[in-house]
Amino acid sequence: MSTFWRYLKVQAFVLLCGIVGPIFLIIYFASGADPLMGWMFWLGLGITALDVLIALGITALGTQKAAKLAHLEQTGVLALARVVGIHETNTRINERPLVKLDLQITGPGIAPFASQDRVIASMDRLPVITSRKLVALVDPVTNDYQIDWDRSGLISGMLPATFTITEDNRTYDLTGQTEALMEILQILKAHNISLDNMVDLRANPAARQQVQEVVRRAVVQPQAPAGAAPPVSAPPVVAPQMSTAQRLQELETLRASGAISDVEYNAKRQKIIDDL
Repeated sequence: MSTFWRYLKVQAFVLLCGIVGPIFLIIYFASGADPLMGWMFWLGLGITALDVLIALGITALGTQKAAKLAHLEQTGVLALARVVGIHETNTRINERPLVKLDLQITGPGIAPFASQDRVIASMDRLPVITSRKLVALVDPVTNDYQIDWDRSGLISGMLPATFTITEDNRTYDLTGQTEALMEILQILKAHNISLDNMVDLRANPAARQQVQEVVRRAVVQPQAPAGAAPPVSAPPVVAPQMSTAQRLQELETLRASGAISDVEYNAKRQKIIDDL
């Protein structure tokens, strides 16, 4: 969307919210510019000017955010951002809670680092946040980053991830397999292939072959030769485990912010207690 059309869209919304300014101007001029109605002119003019300034500010922020995302999409790397803490901010935006996330971010070509981010915990984002696995586009030079919610929905297991390989006459289900899906997302990004509901790689043989190798490797475990010693695997990397008190505190934060209902709160609290 161009900056001009973005501005028109925002300006129309802002004027709708601050319609009293234009109404005052219309009434003033409809009255024949009656001097007794002069206050309406100046008040309407001030409100309308404020509407324009607000729209310009929102448009500038939106354009800056879009430019940042485009830059990260071109030069950034896909990294895994593990959520190690969720905190209440006592702030709501459009009736949706704003929460603070403690993140541990790791990815190829960047040194692991910790960060905090404030995000809107909308109903579609909440399951992704509580899965504790997000995807971030990271600038490898500055460590500046932005959470990619579409890709996060895939690696968190909230969206199905099935791959059909015609040569195998089989459909593979990699839903929830974080490492394999991250590798596939990195391949798609390297080939400038956007992520949508269905990706057809037949027009890109190189990407198709790389993705197929990852899919097969993820679902087929190689068998060792007879008599050979079993391979020694490195210990898996796991996210830090929270104590019971931390889990209960996080649950209280989610309820206080309105992210979960009382029924969900009681069910989750009982599950935490049952796990003791």
